[in-house]
Amino acid sequence: MFRSILAPVDLAEPAPSQPAIEAATELANLGGGRIRLINIQSLLPATFMDYVPADFDATQKANAEKALAELAAGVKLSPDRVSTVVRIGGVYPEILAEAKEWGADLVVIGSHRPAMSTYLLGSNATTVVRHAHCSVLVVRK
Repeated sequence: MFRSILAPVDLAEPAPSQPAIEAATELANLGGGRIRLINIQSLLPATFMDYVPADFDATQKANAEKALAELAAGVKLSPDRVSTVVRIGGVYPEILAEAKEWGADLVVIGSHRPAMSTYLLGSNATTVVRHAHCSVLVVRK
């Protein structure tokens, strides 16, 4: 089955991620696999740099790492089978890069119900599905 499962988490809006984490946990239990929770922090535009402290990006990353570790502690797998990573950049490019670098054979991603805006502009889940080099499971509530 699936041995390395990547589960993206949006810490600003965790509701869609929770069913995906639960599905990833079930699949990891079935196949004796492992899960990596990933959060992507967006780069702060250069125009805002004068208005934030110099260590803003590092502080944001540290806060995300702490929140992700707390979320990982609630995953019903042994701690040696759950890892976390915070990356900085664009959401779908970083998810795809982590999946490739970590050797994920499945990405389990939560998604909202489609709306007109996602049909016209696309969504992160849609882009991950289109461009991933591994299987992708989209989980909705």
